[in-house]
Amino acid sequence: MPSVLIVITGADHWTLSDGTRHPTGFWAEELLTPLSLFRKAGVQLTFATPGGVRPTVDEGSLSPAMTGGDDESARQRAELDALFSGELAAPLRLEDVEATDYDAVYIPGGHGPMEDLAVSAPMGALLTSMLDSGKIVSSVCHGPAALLSATRATGEWAFAGRTLSGFLNEEERQAGLAEQAPWLLEDRLRAGGAQVVMGDAWAPFSVVDGTVVTGQNPASSGEVAEKVLAALDA
Repeated sequence: MPSVLIVITGADHWTLSDGTRHPTGFWAEELLTPLSLFRKAGVQLTFATPGGVRPTVDEGSLSPAMTGGDDESARQRAELDALFSGELAAPLRLEDVEATDYDAVYIPGGHGPMEDLAVSAPMGALLTSMLDSGKIVSSVCHGPAALLSATRATGEWAFAGRTLSGFLNEEERQAGLAEQAPWLLEDRLRAGGAQVVMGDAWAPFSVVDGTVVTGQNPASSGEVAEKVLAALDA
């Protein structure tokens, strides 16, 4: 049975350029949609966060405007309540997980990864090890911020030269936070040497480069999960 490690941000805020804290966490759809697909495929799932903290959902991601209506908002909230009472009540410590124990890693977004996973040494070590051993590395939306942590001992970014996608500058502008952001994900990926590819703003878009699977925005989370499952032959 294939095994997937799901690493979720432990942050409940994103520090903006003026020092204020923007409440955030992980984006509900980007966890729940892949989780449903992984479970239907019979994948073994493990959850981890920095420090083993109980993660925080971005409440904005559960608003009816974002989910498509009151019924879907209530459904997602009920799914999360069950997770928070179960698997997410005490996730593994990211610092303790071993790359050899998993076939793939998946990192959902929300602005939280911009705060913690992007600068996490344990995250970087895990990603570098999985990448170098041919394991699947996948993420969506702001989740690819976690990839920025993967710096080799030589100082080289492990994902330099890779074709990646992630939340676009244009999407950040339309969401209203670009002007306050200390940095933008698309800019950082490009500056690190990634080949950033994109679709239309807010439309589903994902890309596979070897064993690396990345998606552009929340609408891309299902595509990313399906491509991970295809790579796992699950």
